[in-house]
Amino acid sequence: MGTDRRPATEAEAKALASSTRIRIIRMCLDRALTNKEIAERLDLNPATTLHHVRTLVSTGFLVPQDARRGPRGSREVPYLSTGKSWELSVGEAKEPSQAILQAFQEELALLGDRSANFARLGLRLSEEEWQELRDRFTELMDEYAARGRGGPGRPYSIFLALYEDPSRD
Repeated sequence: MGTDRRPATEAEAKALASSTRIRIIRMCLDRALTNKEIAERLDLNPATTLHHVRTLVSTGFLVPQDARRGPRGSREVPYLSTGKSWELSVGEAKEPSQAILQAFQEELALLGDRSANFARLGLRLSEEEWQELRDRFTELMDEYAARGRGGPGRPYSIFLALYEDPSRD
């Protein structure tokens, strides 16, 4: 989103082109989860989940934590998000954009009777005003991202899309 984010490598962009992997990154933000826990939350086969987890580990989006013993004495490795995805720009790549939108829709489906706040606004802006708006949103999101993930409080997510609207040309 911001201008100081580095461009994603091809492997990083490919990793972010999956709504499942984006959801795994989000799930592991606050606490480390094992492959089994991730698979249960996503209602996926553990082998499928392990493929996604390995992709995220190899590209630096997840980091394995110290192994622990599972309920039946098995060795389990929990994984924690690194926050790296916030530092990257995927530019105009269509696949990650579609995956982010799909992940958002999948997360909304889990809300049940909880509500979400939505807003839509159409504007006409000069290039300078457009840049100012993007910069202000970026600064605000960066400020909250810098506060860290730990601490008390309930988990919230923000989905923001800024785009030139071709339907109004």
